[in-house]
Amino acid sequence: MTNVAIIVAAGRGTRAGGAQPKQWQSLRGKPVVAHAIGAFRAATGIDRIVLVHHPDDLQQAAALGDDIALVEGGATRDASVRAALDSLEGQDIARVLIHDGARPLVTPTLIADVLAALQDAPAAAPALAVTDALWHGDGGVVTGLADRTGLYAAQTPQGFDYQIILAAHRAHPGGAADDVAVARDAGHIVAIVPGDARNIKITQAEDFARAARLMEDAMDIRVGQGFDVHAFGPGDHVTLCGIKVPHGRGLAGHSDADVGLHALTDAIYGALAEGDIGQHFPPSDPQWKGAASHIFLSHAAGLAREHGYRIGNCDLTLICEHPKISPHSVEMRGKLAELLQIEVARISVKATTSERLGFTGREEGIAALASVTLVAQ
Repeated sequence: MTNVAIIVAAGRGTRAGGAQPKQWQSLRGKPVVAHAIGAFRAATGIDRIVLVHHPDDLQQAAALGDDIALVEGGATRDASVRAALDSLEGQDIARVLIHDGARPLVTPTLIADVLAALQDAPAAAPALAVTDALWHGDGGVVTGLADRTGLYAAQTPQGFDYQIILAAHRAHPGGAADDVAVARDAGHIVAIVPGDARNIKITQAEDFARAARLMEDAMDIRVGQGFDVHAFGPGDHVTLCGIKVPHGRGLAGHSDADVGLHALTDAIYGALAEGDIGQHFPPSDPQWKGAASHIFLSHAAGLAREHGYRIGNCDLTLICEHPKISPHSVEMRGKLAELLQIEVARISVKATTSERLGFTGREEGIAALASVTLVAQ
């Protein structure tokens, strides 16, 4: 059984201003809706993501990634949700989480909380208890007071048993404020999950600046370091950063002894507080004998993504007298960019000698020192 996130982004959002709908406007360097998608990618328990888009936005939607299923939306929000639900029929779907694409600050934690609530309820949604006084007004003056007791401000993602919400939408006449309203009209109980005050919905032009400030305040940056050493042994080349470099000797090790990839891998594990290569790929395990070290680095990078982080940059220093690294540094950076799935501009590969001091100075082996920053998505 599969859990699916449906992100609704087919509206036009004219109140927010701008030359394009709010969900496609840039927020800290990428579209608003891309931030929401990133949270669901990082969340535990979400197996698939469906993006509901306007027909005019197909090209932008397709650019968000091959892992996103695209569904053309309808004239109203509930019609768009219905289209996404219909597209999933017959695919063994257990639960769906329906989220507004204009809420870019949703977190993997809130997503997990909604999923957890669905273990005991057919529907669940986050909300914040109303704490401010409420007034009625007309013509710019207060005309009365409203009792705030028991009132909540609704948020998304709103989660449901798939079959229940599919049937509810098919039976609903339309015009519902949200999917909780659709479920309640069908007679279903909806559990309230504590919401997140940062999980704002961009509606007005000023909300972009507010969201950017919240993202800056919440920025989670981790730094990791890695260090590795391998001795020279028999061979006619060394493998460094995934590149074969001709040399009169090779590097000795349980795997392919790529000292550069090992240091980078340990730097990522260190930033995640997830141990080191030896913990994830024990040298006592014969399956890793002679293994290509890109396996280790790809695993570490994938683990970072699973934890909700992207690689901000990495800086690698190779310490040796020979071979000379600079003729190969461009190719090494390109290979690392491929393995880490980041831009070459975020990768530095450089080399230094130890001024003929120590084991590297005596040309007994190569050492590598790496630093990596991880930034929460």
